[in-house]
This record gives sequence, structure tokens and C-alpha cells, in this order.
Amino acid sequence: MRPRSRLFLDKSIGAMLAAIEIYNKPVFDYREESFAILTTNAWELLLKARLLQLASNKLSTLLVYEYRTKIDGTASEKLYRKKNRAGNFSTIGLFKAIDVLANKYGEPLSPALKANIEAIVEIRDNAVHFVNKDFTFARSIHEIGTAAVKNYVLSVRQWFGVDISSQGMFLMPLAFLSNSKIADGLGVSQEERQLMTFLAEQKKAPGVSTDRSFDVALTIEVSMKRTKTSEGAKFNMSADPDAIAMRVEEKDIRDTHPWSYDNLSKRLSLRYSNFKANAQYHQIRKSLESDLKFCRERLLDPGNPSGLKKKFYSPNIIKEFDPYYDRVKTTPNDDL
Repeated sequence: MRPRSRLFLDKSIGAMLAAIEIYNKPVFDYREESFAILTTNAWELLLKARLLQLASNKLSTLLVYEYRTKIDGTASEKLYRKKNRAGNFSTIGLFKAIDVLANKYGEPLSPALKANIEAIVEIRDNAVHFVNKDFTFARSIHEIGTAAVKNYVLSVRQWFGVDISSQGMFLMPLAFLSNSKIADGLGVSQEERQLMTFLAEQKKAPGVSTDRSFDVALTIEVSMKRTKTSEGAKFNMSADPDAIAMRVEEKDIRDTHPWSYDNLSKRLSLRYSNFKANAQYHQIRKSLESDLKFCRERLLDPGNPSGLKKKFYSPNIIKEFDPYYDRVKTTPNDDL
């Protein structure tokens, strides 16, 4: 049976593929909005998949808890799982998932990645059709959407070790989608102007300019020319078993060992009242790293056997620190 985190991951990838397919269709009303809605959904599911992975697939990490009002009008001391209108348990939203990822597991999103997600969500929330009114605005959304797809592919690879770059994960350049390079200006509404200002500000958010892994917006330029020379690189995709194969393989250990050093240290700081990342902690941790059920090591670049390695930890390691530190009071959603 596949882990719950992988089920969320599969649904997330499906949402992103649907977003890309819709965007790459001929221009139609609500195209940008449909892309933004599905992309937002894909990111929320991906973030929840990552949280489930870090929480040993315990669903409680995604649930919303609340205090109930007692008969005498006072709030209960116990937290209860909140239910929605259908009677099912409510789960956290996208931005709450980002907050939990940072504050509970010590894995904050990079500035550019967070700014890009906020831009996509803002486009979704405005739910206004722009593509036939202002070409500049359509281009801005294309740049942000292209970065969103690139950031998504990178995050899936980093968090789950899954490479989806070969599944057509790109947005078609506007030159292939528009009937003309310049659209007539029909006037921009106040809502459009405000959204354009917000998107421009996201590109200048603190930390974005120094972010070397993720992007807020990307511009793709495509040029083609007819030639009879052999200067251009040639390639071919083939299912022929006799074709030369290029393959990078890596045993994925992140289903069982999803935590980085930062994840582990953050969880320990929340679990114990007297925890410090000092010499004692490092000594205890290193004594446990020799046990494969607690720690595994993998190459940062699987294609370079002599390259740098990184340690990944199983959530099961956390209980091994109980004899050395004092536990803090737990809450219903403190799943470890």
C-alpha cells in the first residue's frame, strides 16, 4: 500500500499537469484563471504531501483543531478536531501548510518560492479575465506561471526524489498562443492595476534577488531558423530497446527517512523544554546515525559517486532522545 504522502503527491502532480494542459490549449476565456486555480491546488496538495511525509503519514498533522464552547459559555481546555459543513474533518489551507512546514519542521520556503506562490494565489483570488484585454498582463502571468512550474518540478525532486521534468512540464511561449504580438489596449480596470502592482512587488520581495534555486518569474525566448547545416544538436526519443539509454537511478529513501538535519533539530526543540543544539546533542545524534533504521546517507548528485553526501533521518529517531531531555506538554496535533 502506497504511503498517504505519495497519494497526495500523485494528486498534486495530476493537478499541475491539468493546469499546464489547459494553459497550452488555444486561447479561450478563463484560461489564466483556470491555470492559477489548478496550480494553487497542486501546490496545496504538494505541501500537504510533504507534511505527511515528515509526520510519518499521520493525518493529524493536516487537521484543524479548535476549542469548543461549553454549556456555561466558557472555552474548553481540550482541543477538538474541527468539522466542515459536510461533517468531515477540516484540513489546513495552503498558507497554514507553509507556516507548519517552517515552524514545526524547520523547513521554511525560500523567499522567491514563497513570493511566486503568493502571486499565483493572488491571480486565482482575483478571478478576472485578462488575456484578451491587455497583452502585457498576459505576459506577466505567463512569466509567473513559468516560474511556478519550474519551482514545482524542483520541489518535487528535492522533497520526494521524483523527477517529473520529462512529462512536458512547461508553458507554451505566448508567441505560439497569441494571434498577434501586440494586442489592442482596451483599458485596464482598477482591479487589474492593483493586481499588476502586487505582482510587480512580489518580484522585488526581500530575499528574492539572492535566491539561487527558485524564481518568482521567468521569461522564455524561443527562436527558430531553417538551416541545412549540422550545427544544431540533434536528439531523438525512442522506445526501441536497442537504443542507447541514458539513465540516472537512485534508491529513494525519503519515504522512510524524510528528515534533514534542520528538520530533526527543529522537531527536537519543540519536543523538549531543555533541548539545545550543543555538543551533547551532536554526540547523541552521531551515536544513532550508525543505525540504518534511524539514519541513511545519499549523494546530493547520484551521478557523482565521489560527490557530497547528505544524511536523512527517520522520524522514529526522535524518541531515542527522550532519556536525555524533558518533554513539553503535548497537544492533539503534536503527532510525534
